[in-house]
Amino acid sequence: MLKRKLVLIMSKNRIFIPCEDANHVCDKTQYEDATLWEKIKLNIHLIYCRACRKYTKNNTKLTKIIKKSEVECLDKKSKEAMQLEFEKALKEHSN
Repeated sequence: MLKRKLVLIMSKNRIFIPCEDANHVCDKTQYEDATLWEKIKLNIHLIYCRACRKYTKNNTKLTKIIKKSEVECLDKKSKEAMQLEFEKALKEHSN
């Protein structure tokens, strides 16, 4: 009965969003791309959706771990040089 009421409210009012949209906003929040209005709608959704609260909690934990790890990525030139070196070594090994 409660779900039916929420579905009716969701169709009439744009404050309530489905789980798929909530997860998308959660991801956008992780990359600091979500608007204030999206964050408000997400927080309202999290009040009544346990699954999305868990998704958001895990997403937040992942974001903190990644930021804390201080991983450095190779630049494009280094990747290309490594690719060429690998292909050269592969050809030598094949012959």
